[in-house]
Amino acid sequence: MLATARDEFSDKEFPMTEKNFGMIKAIAYKLTGISLSDHKKNMVYGRLARRLRALRLNSFDQYCALIDQENCSEHVEFINSITTNLTSFFREKHHFDFMAGQLLPQLMRKNLKTKRLRVWSAGCSTGEEPYSIAMVLRSLASLSGWDVRILATDLDTNVVNKGKNGVYPVDRAENIPDEYRRFLKTDKNHEWVRVKSSVCDLITFKQLNLLQDWPMKGPFDIIFCRNVVIYFDAPTQKKLFDRYANILTDDGHLFIGHSENLHNVTNRFQALGRTIYKKAH
Repeated sequence: MLATARDEFSDKEFPMTEKNFGMIKAIAYKLTGISLSDHKKNMVYGRLARRLRALRLNSFDQYCALIDQENCSEHVEFINSITTNLTSFFREKHHFDFMAGQLLPQLMRKNLKTKRLRVWSAGCSTGEEPYSIAMVLRSLASLSGWDVRILATDLDTNVVNKGKNGVYPVDRAENIPDEYRRFLKTDKNHEWVRVKSSVCDLITFKQLNLLQDWPMKGPFDIIFCRNVVIYFDAPTQKKLFDRYANILTDDGHLFIGHSENLHNVTNRFQALGRTIYKKAH
């Protein structure tokens, strides 16, 4: 017989019932569009137990009653707790190779008159992805004098603030290819690396809930949305990809994560292979 949520967590510091977990799932979906599966129970318990301690609450009943309120200040910490932020510099390197070798030369020919380029890192986590994009852009001398901007957004305010700082433990930079390492500054003890201002200056970090109104109008030439939609159900994914198509230029490109695909989700994009898509006409 499978153990119930009550059985699983009855001997914990804060017992969490099936009803509690169901309510947490419902509130998470309402606020973020994220669908928490049952196998996330242990993760949810561990992360939210910290919030109960911080708030000096005695039970998940109390916490659920708190976050069930409209416009509750705890919603920010709740969202920060349930979101997962696994990332690294130049993750899925083939995306950056395609951008540097094929896509950017195409865009420079297309946008030669305006000399304008806009990139959005949607779900930027702690910043490694937008900094990787910026290093690629800064490495191209032919973009000198262009109006180039990268928007980096994430639901989690904590990781957005970390991204703004542009400082990382030195081992986090191990995956950065040699040709881009000139954009880093290492401290004298070789414990930390700081991204140089020439790269940081290209990026604007903002907190953004992808399912709410977007203050920016675009259009964007490139959107990275990698390992984000795996947390959403199919109708939410379709809505989000349609919005991406609407805010991309006519031949804009979308990069998604290796475990994601647009098959049977939307017909707004043409697959180019290796989770790279071009907006369909």
